[in-house]
Formats: sequence, C-alpha cells, structure tokens
Amino acid sequence: MKQKENSRYCFFCVNKDAVIDYKNTDLLRRYISSFGKIVPCKRSGVCSEHQRKVSQEIKRARIMALLPFVHK
Repeated sequence: MKQKENSRYCFFCVNKDAVIDYKNTDLLRRYISSFGKIVPCKRSGVCSEHQRKVSQEIKRARIMALLPFVHK
C-alpha cells in the first residue's frame, strides 16, 4: 500500500514518552484553534484514540482555568 506524500503521523504514537495531561498547557495549545475551538483530528494529524484523550484533557484544563474557553 502506497502512502500519500502529505500524510501525517500521530505525534503521540511517534513520541511514546509524550504524556497527555491537563497541566501541560503548552502541548494542549497546539490542538486549539485561534478561536479557542478544539482542532479536529483530520487537521491536527492525531489518531482517533489520542484525539479523544487530547480533547478530554483540554476540557479539564478549561475547567481548571488553565486554558480559556474562548479567545477575544
């Protein structure tokens, strides 16, 4: 099977030592758009398993006031 030239690899599958945690806001900001929305997995290149974990941790960080709900 031939892969596309522009195919992306999941950041978390490639880097096994990267931990998805709500306290790691620098990592989570990569997966938030400029409007404050969670970026879909098609655009971010993250697999569906890790996308669910990322979105859950973003929501936790928002509740703990580490990340904003919206950008003005």
